[in-house]
Amino acid sequence: MTDVAPTWTAQDGIDVSVIVPCYNTEAFLDQALSSLEANDRCSLEVIVVNDGSTDGSLAIMREHEARDPRVRVIDKENSGYGANMNRGISEARGTYVGILEPDDYLRPHMFDVMFECAERHGLPDMVKTPYIRVWMPTTPQEHLYMCSYYGRIKPEDEPFTLADCPRLIQHHPSIWSAIYRRDFLTQNDIRFMEVPGAGWVDNPFLIQTCVLAKSIVYINEPFYCYREDLPGSSSVLRKAGLSFERWNDMADVIERCGVTDEGILRSFYVIGFRYAGAAIDEFGLEVPEVREWISQMFRRMDPKVVASIVTLSGSFKRTYFRLSGYEPVPFSDLPYLRSLVGEFFYSWCTNGPAFALSRLGIFARRRAAEKGLVKPTSTHSASI
Repeated sequence: MTDVAPTWTAQDGIDVSVIVPCYNTEAFLDQALSSLEANDRCSLEVIVVNDGSTDGSLAIMREHEARDPRVRVIDKENSGYGANMNRGISEARGTYVGILEPDDYLRPHMFDVMFECAERHGLPDMVKTPYIRVWMPTTPQEHLYMCSYYGRIKPEDEPFTLADCPRLIQHHPSIWSAIYRRDFLTQNDIRFMEVPGAGWVDNPFLIQTCVLAKSIVYINEPFYCYREDLPGSSSVLRKAGLSFERWNDMADVIERCGVTDEGILRSFYVIGFRYAGAAIDEFGLEVPEVREWISQMFRRMDPKVVASIVTLSGSFKRTYFRLSGYEPVPFSDLPYLRSLVGEFFYSWCTNGPAFALSRLGIFARRRAAEKGLVKPTSTHSASI
């Protein structure tokens, strides 16, 4: 860790408050906090919230706090990710609020660039960037790939709303690759759900912020490096059914906000179909709990909107109509086939041929699962 000499002074006020929620992350925490140090053009405060860690995390936090006047440690009893984030938001003093997960890291000047963008556009409610996927982290096979919305969010570097670019919500929630105007969060009472553990509470937060934001600015420059599938992460050990609970929480937000825009609903439904596909791949549709979770979710979807989703296969749409009980709406498979070709070339151009070919393998497995959806078998013995 190096000495830090920020170019701003305390009387300038705070531009960005970065919340770092920590629980037993000593392996990566020093790298995460050190990666914040290069942000020296905006006035930054770093709020590190220790959620009752039992490893060496607190000592690392204290070391950074002693060396960098921008770092402030809050040491509290364990209460879960959502409560940790809410404590950080309540303590934040910046014009904007950002997030850094303690097992990830940043390329230099992420918050400098994002705040400068915010100033350029009159302080929008959100500024969003793409992120970098760190595959197979800490192994000899580690590789960096661009996220699945890199280069796809339009317009760039000018204000828009979710209705202008609904696909913003259909990818990984990646709430940490954005900054949020603090007054926007406060005025709309936007906070995290407080449930035990991590609990996928980033998903409802994503929907709340994107739906309620009156101005979003996207800059197509990735800074955030997200380590995928670390042992012990929620994406590896997630509770069965949790994704459907959170989808219903997001659906509640959509309904409370009176969202009727078909583009937004399509993108939101894509999230649900992704959850359904993952559950079927893992457990099988003949498992009663899985079938009930998916059926309940499908019944909250508008059949006409589902029929219009071009990235959804015909077999999955037929399964939707069968499980939801809705009268089938006519659709064509041709737009879906076109979308597959487009997705393959996007993957090839963005992340290279090896990545694109690996996606073909995933597609083949998914198609096999979808055929199983149409003609369910009784040979699957997975339990939850």
